[in-house]
Amino acid sequence: MTSISKTTLEFLKELKKNNTREWFNTHKPAFQVEQAKVKLFYNALMETLISHDDIEKLKIFRIYRDVRFSKDKTPYKPHFAGHFVRGTKRLRGGYYLRIRPGESFLAGGFWEPNKDDLLRIRKEFEMDASEIREIIEHKAFVKHFDKLQGNSLKTAPRGFDKEHPDMDLIRMKQFIVTREFTDEEVLNPNFIDEVGKSYKAMRPYFDYMSEILTTDLNGVSIID
Repeated sequence: MTSISKTTLEFLKELKKNNTREWFNTHKPAFQVEQAKVKLFYNALMETLISHDDIEKLKIFRIYRDVRFSKDKTPYKPHFAGHFVRGTKRLRGGYYLRIRPGESFLAGGFWEPNKDDLLRIRKEFEMDASEIREIIEHKAFVKHFDKLQGNSLKTAPRGFDKEHPDMDLIRMKQFIVTREFTDEEVLNPNFIDEVGKSYKAMRPYFDYMSEILTTDLNGVSIID
């Protein structure tokens, strides 16, 4: 299965309109059919990724929502989603894909870097941001993702010069790239190829960030 089926989107639309345990239990056989098809798609996509990156594993997220701490008490996610984890300690970042009618997208990057990683990234940008700018301004990166995204501080982080010329990057708290897809694009037989091309365009960014997060400011490895 190398494409997304129209019936998959139709099932998800119905689930969104009827997000109850009663409806889901009645339609569970249909869910299992669509889930099986989607898993085949994600596994085919993993084979594409393996051709140009070291992928350790694929995690397909469960459709059941954890409603304990959420205001939204609907029990199911009206989408399928999966995450591809890069292999070894030296390869940071991961690839994500969500299939949801009208709201499908792929993403990658660093959503919530821990305190040490965030400081290391900021220190690198403070010292020299020319390489990251070259990556995020490259035509392939701009074509697929437009720009580097993520929440930022309103002012300079403590210990950094607020007049630094690269403060727009230093202020960032997240470092994310995304690409959205219409339902028509998702159902296109070439969808898997388009996702693969975007993931490939993500690779220079991941390699750069991996280098930063596995070395000190002198470029010496901190990985055992």
